[in-house]
Amino acid sequence: MNASAAEDIDQQIAAVVKELEPHLVTLRRDIHAHPELGFDTHRTAGVVIKELERLGYKPVRGIGKTGVVLDIRGEKAGPNLLLRADMDALPIEEKTGLPFASVWPGKMHACGHDLHTTTLLGVAAAVKALQPELKGSLRLIFQPAEETTESGAAAMIADGAAEGQDLAITFHNRPELAAGNILLTRGASTASCDEFDVRVIGVSGHAARPHATVDPIVATAWLITQLQTIISREMDPAHSAVLTVGHIEGGAIHNIIPDACLFRGTVRARSAASRDRIEASFRRICEGAAISFNVQVEIVYQRGVPPLINDDRLVDRAIESLTRQFSRKPEVQQGSSFGAEDFSYFSELIPACQIHFGSAQPGRHDHLHNSDYQPDESCISLGAIALTRLALDILS
Repeated sequence: MNASAAEDIDQQIAAVVKELEPHLVTLRRDIHAHPELGFDTHRTAGVVIKELERLGYKPVRGIGKTGVVLDIRGEKAGPNLLLRADMDALPIEEKTGLPFASVWPGKMHACGHDLHTTTLLGVAAAVKALQPELKGSLRLIFQPAEETTESGAAAMIADGAAEGQDLAITFHNRPELAAGNILLTRGASTASCDEFDVRVIGVSGHAARPHATVDPIVATAWLITQLQTIISREMDPAHSAVLTVGHIEGGAIHNIIPDACLFRGTVRARSAASRDRIEASFRRICEGAAISFNVQVEIVYQRGVPPLINDDRLVDRAIESLTRQFSRKPEVQQGSSFGAEDFSYFSELIPACQIHFGSAQPGRHDHLHNSDYQPDESCISLGAIALTRLALDILS
């Protein structure tokens, strides 16, 4: 694309999205008022379908249970690019007091997936006006169940959502960034998230006669402390990880040593090698505790989402494209988050990256997963403009 054509595209994209902005905000507020959890995103998917059909598209629903997929094909052959937005909400009671607050008790779009869904609908509308420019195809994915243990991304991939795709991009709102700012990360955007349940089984008895028992509480206390040395003494500090015990239970009364003690938690790592090493060390320490304390140790160690690894070449391409669109470079940093994101299942299969759009309102200090989260809705149009420009640059 030559310089004059690129400038013309800048203006076209901005004009199309800005004209749509009031409609997109209305859509977002409707979705926000009707949050749905996990795979139960039937109404939200219906809103998406209705809007895409209004634009003249033929989306497919029911991919990954309640997901929606739209393929937009260009006039000529070229690469296949996937853009993904998540649709589900969180089991949180909303406390914003906004006129479009959740009408359903105990459910809220506290992570901004209502923003994401609407942003991708904005991309669909903008690309419609510019479709003759496309070479290749653009696949838009509206995904359920990002916030649940059972992954909507994995379900959609199982139904073929990633097949034939050459590149994949997702995005997320960031209330730590002022609206209008864009952040890209190198390396891992997010960490893997694995869960463990450990049951330490001893022999119960009277507290006055511990020698006649096998005390699982003492073994558990040592074990929890020792597991932390995996992070502090076995991991290279340059490849950090987090092991957290979030639940412990054992015993019911002052003077009885119980039969068993249970603890649960998570392990998060930012590379496949770190993830493997932690699990191996975890199992070794548990087996050692069983021998040392004469207890049985039962482990349920369940792997969850992998780390989301950004493809360097795609990050470079995004920097170039977004700089052209907005006449300033986005912020770029090395990834440091230990949160989890199931788009990582796509990034295992396809070169991928995640883009962050600032969503902070002036004077507020919001954070995600909070009952009073109130993002700046201008991030919808910002995201739609940015993603449309990136898609056109990749597919032209």
